[in-house]
Amino acid sequence: MIENKKYINKYNFAFIDESTKKEIRRKLLKAVAIPGHQVPYSSPEMPISRGWGTGGLHITLAIIGRDDVFKIIDQGSDASVNACNLREFVNFMTGCKTTFNTAEATLVQTRHRITEEELNEKQIIVFQVPLPEPLRMVERYENKTLQMHAEADYAKMWVSLYESYVRYGAIMQGAGYPVMVNGRYIMSPSPIPRWDTPNLHQAKTLFLFGAGREKRLYAVPPYTDVEPLEFEDVNFEIEDFTTASCYKTGFKKAFLDELYADDGSRKYVISDSNFLDKIDGKQETHQYNNKYIDQLEAYDLE
Repeated sequence: MIENKKYINKYNFAFIDESTKKEIRRKLLKAVAIPGHQVPYSSPEMPISRGWGTGGLHITLAIIGRDDVFKIIDQGSDASVNACNLREFVNFMTGCKTTFNTAEATLVQTRHRITEEELNEKQIIVFQVPLPEPLRMVERYENKTLQMHAEADYAKMWVSLYESYVRYGAIMQGAGYPVMVNGRYIMSPSPIPRWDTPNLHQAKTLFLFGAGREKRLYAVPPYTDVEPLEFEDVNFEIEDFTTASCYKTGFKKAFLDELYADDGSRKYVISDSNFLDKIDGKQETHQYNNKYIDQLEAYDLE
């Protein structure tokens, strides 16, 4: 008699059934093969609502292994409600080790940030994406945006950026600034700040993006060109924190969160909590570097 092992465990490893994992992995392979191209997928039901990170969670649970070391951040923080709940869920469903240390992790899931510490070739970072379609601001119909991507017809996007500059004297697009991937597709890098956008270019690690609500996956493979959209005479700029510094460490060469006290005064702190701990503890860390940061003034850790 053949023993039926299908229902011995209450849940499958990593929660999602194996056939759905296989489908997600196939779609990820296509996304990696065509950088920046959005690939539709099934977006299975999860014990959290769509819009709270299901897309990133689908990718994580489809590719994670028992030997992986998992880290998750929410806008740089390891301690936010979203990060803590999803970390606990992944740990419970896989039994894999979790960590706050960026350098120790093999798989990083993130909401709205890239780690300040540079990731290497052996690491993968998964983004939770609310709105994967960068053309939605200029074209409301899905069939039209699909045609625009197929024909590389991005005139409406360029006109939108030009109109923003004419009206306000600057391109007002902030978080999630659109980028050109591999010279072909315009892509939304998820709502990461401009500070993080240049770190996608020629990075060592694999970037995977999941939008559960919109049922889309896309990817940026290692060592791929990712250029923010800019004009010859109107260049892309990152946030400038040269007039501010982290109140705990005095560090400026990082993305800073603005905090307000009860009396209305404000101060700044490094957004990436693990990077903050390492800077505060004088630990060795290797930060991303790019031409935009190099253009800022020299920094002093004292």
